[in-house]
Amino acid sequence: MGSALSPSETATLSRTVDYVPETVTRSVKLLVAGNFGVGKTTFVGSVSEIKPLRTEETITEASVGVDDMAGLPGKVTTTVAMDFGRITLNPQLALYLFGTPGQRRFIPLWEELSRGALGALVLIDTRRIDKADEVLAVLEERGVPYSVAVNEFEGSQRFPLTEIRDALDLEPGTPLTALDARDRGTCLRSLITLVEYLFQRQGGSS
Repeated sequence: MGSALSPSETATLSRTVDYVPETVTRSVKLLVAGNFGVGKTTFVGSVSEIKPLRTEETITEASVGVDDMAGLPGKVTTTVAMDFGRITLNPQLALYLFGTPGQRRFIPLWEELSRGALGALVLIDTRRIDKADEVLAVLEERGVPYSVAVNEFEGSQRFPLTEIRDALDLEPGTPLTALDARDRGTCLRSLITLVEYLFQRQGGSS
């Protein structure tokens, strides 16, 4: 599967459609995972060709002492179930994206969402990179293959991907990319990288 989109495919991806094209012969379930406040809802909204399903609620005092708000001064809502979106990556392949809630108390829900998932794209925030370890551990314990994408928040310090790979202690073959969750193009490239990786793990079948 090539990583470059043709002009016709790019035009198709830029339209909002509610139906699955008749040419689609394969669909893949993917998780969009990551710790609290890393940009999963924004990511799904950026790439979905349908109106995304969101389950955001306002953060209340009940979160005090439960959810780690350090480094997230502008965070006022949180996903309490999942985000859902769909993208037709090429005329034959549709991706169904399930964004997971980021707090540890939702791990049982992560387990439910991971059933049937081919893999996961894990978003990380370099300002809170230590928080990524728990998410990666949950996926590894459940045998869910993943790639990692650095969400480069505005104003955050940039680091070479080699340094981030070392900090996360990623396996050499685990893909690592950078994106802006608000930018559809960079999000698509990270998704394509993940799908190529997953298909390679399956022996190149598509």
